Amino acid sequence: MKGISTPSVSNIAPVRPIFVLDADDQRVVVNRDVDATLQDEENLASIPWEDFEHLVRQLFEWEFGRNGVEVKVTRASRDRGVDAIMYDPDPLRGGKYVLQAKRYTRTVDVAAVRDLYGTVMNEGANRGILVTTSSFGPDSYEFAKDKPISLVDGPNLVAMLRRHGKSYRIDITAARAAEARG
Repeated sequence: MKGISTPSVSNIAPVRPIFVLDADDQRVVVNRDVDATLQDEENLASIPWEDFEHLVRQLFEWEFGRNGVEVKVTRASRDRGVDAIMYDPDPLRGGKYVLQAKRYTRTVDVAAVRDLYGTVMNEGANRGILVTTSSFGPDSYEFAKDKPISLVDGPNLVAMLRRHGKSYRIDITAARAAEARG
């Protein structure tokens, strides 16, 4: 049967794990339940950016949390690269994922995707995920191709939320009008 066995149960040696996930990060802040404060059909393009970051964290927790994945928001800073970190303890597919949340009313520039890629490399993460209320241009998709980056635009974000029973919407025109008013 070609199995591996130990010659003696008294001489068992511990096996080193495939990888060790260090989830201790000083940038982590207390998670907030933003979903509980939002109304049905709330325009995600108009909510405060801090709330959007926490909602993205909640979404990824709903999506992957049942598999032991932890998602934590990091404190707002000028690092422009890490809004949340997802830790997946699975020894085969797991690791560290960097989440970037952009509540934008304009197309996300390719520079943001490049910044995320640099952050993924700097953090030693398995993948970077950029989530936006708006869209990505062709340059962003071209840059992300063959790199450990996933891009989630507004329509896909709404679809993911709907899978979890959330009926939020994205109305870029209304958000732009609100921004113009002040």
